Amino acid sequence: MKTQISNLLKVAGVALLMSTPALVHAQNATELGSIRAYDKSGINVFEAPKDSVNKPFDKIKINWGAGFVQGFQNLKHSNTNGGLYKISPGFNTANANLYMDIQLGEGIRMNLTSYLAARHHNETWVKGGYIQFNKLPFEGEFWDEIMKYVTIQIGHTEINYGDQHFRRTDGGNAIYNPFIENYIMDAFNTEIGGEVYVRKGAFFGMVGVGNGTVRGYIDSLVATPQDGNIHKNPSLYFKAGVDKQVNPDVRLRLSGSFYNQASSSGNSLYSGDRTGSNYYMPMEPVTGTYAANATSGRFNPGFTKNVNAAMVNGFAKVKGFEVFATYEQSKGRNKNEISTRKAEQYAIEGIYRFTIGNKLNENLFIGARYNTVSARLANVAATATTAAITYNEDVNLNRYELAGGWFLTKNILLKGEYVNQKYKDYPTNTLLNGGKFHGYVIHAVVGF
Repeated sequence: MKTQISNLLKVAGVALLMSTPALVHAQNATELGSIRAYDKSGINVFEAPKDSVNKPFDKIKINWGAGFVQGFQNLKHSNTNGGLYKISPGFNTANANLYMDIQLGEGIRMNLTSYLAARHHNETWVKGGYIQFNKLPFEGEFWDEIMKYVTIQIGHTEINYGDQHFRRTDGGNAIYNPFIENYIMDAFNTEIGGEVYVRKGAFFGMVGVGNGTVRGYIDSLVATPQDGNIHKNPSLYFKAGVDKQVNPDVRLRLSGSFYNQASSSGNSLYSGDRTGSNYYMPMEPVTGTYAANATSGRFNPGFTKNVNAAMVNGFAKVKGFEVFATYEQSKGRNKNEISTRKAEQYAIEGIYRFTIGNKLNENLFIGARYNTVSARLANVAATATTAAITYNEDVNLNRYELAGGWFLTKNILLKGEYVNQKYKDYPTNTLLNGGKFHGYVIHAVVGF
């Protein structure tokens, strides 16, 4: 606790110093341009918008933002073999994020995002940052014409694989997600690399390259008896789609994404979240801890050596009703396996946001989501006392969620959900055999 308070004081001191009028000119997010707002107005925004006209630049401008989440949960869990963590109703650890967006030049913006406090890392961590170019600092009509349609983003930051990461909860940032938790198989990673976007009308495309891991890694790979390849490959990913406001009441979006890394030191596409699950300790062992068992309720296929993943997302909004659907298929293995395994995920959610006359204005919403994963578990290598174990059958995880929320203001949200999740076809000697959990979780959220 002392460490957390010390870190928060340090961050607050830096923020106060940097916000001094003599050093910078404070702005709000909309004045910086080409930015996704951190409040209610950022909902259903996917890629950060590209302003048609770059805002004039006369000095460095800065916008500070933050996100806070305080949760309360009442979950119950059970399995066949016992040995589960003892949970009871109570408040979860509060999460907090800090955002800094800086206008460095005309059409040039820098972002830095920090986790002030989270379940996985209680101390302050930098999530990542990037520089975004919507205009290049080169003279000439040629460059201006290109940058009418192109955006370049470079840094160590959240990669744009799939659309589900735009609707997930990320530490203290829970205002975009109408539900409490993210998908069972949570594709989210911060990588060192760059992305190039091309947008014209309703059509968009993106190509990206990264290092595949949540951190920098310069060590050489070590050969294993199953895999002698010690060459490291970059991650390559692509996205294309269409996003069209058909009329004032109807919006349609369809996108497809592909991600590949042929050889990695430890790919973290499905383990890149450094904040943790929003379900605390269901289906965890009795000896578990909040930090060490931070991914409760999720499934990581363990494709750390190589991975090929594809995701298709569909989004439709008709007045107050919206549907978001996901299909994902992923193949890969770890360095101790010879053959690849497959994981498959489906998810569909429906949300209704209420507007009655000029009242509510979509400030009140209800929703439901179904999410299922089918995957093969990684083989367990032999030890001095046990033989190797090969899993030949897929395991299945199914989750149902019912949610509702109320925006008191565009910056303050109270939401809650009922969740029911079941684990099927797990080996009889595992903790998750016959596993299930259910109950409710409530979040109080602030975002600005």
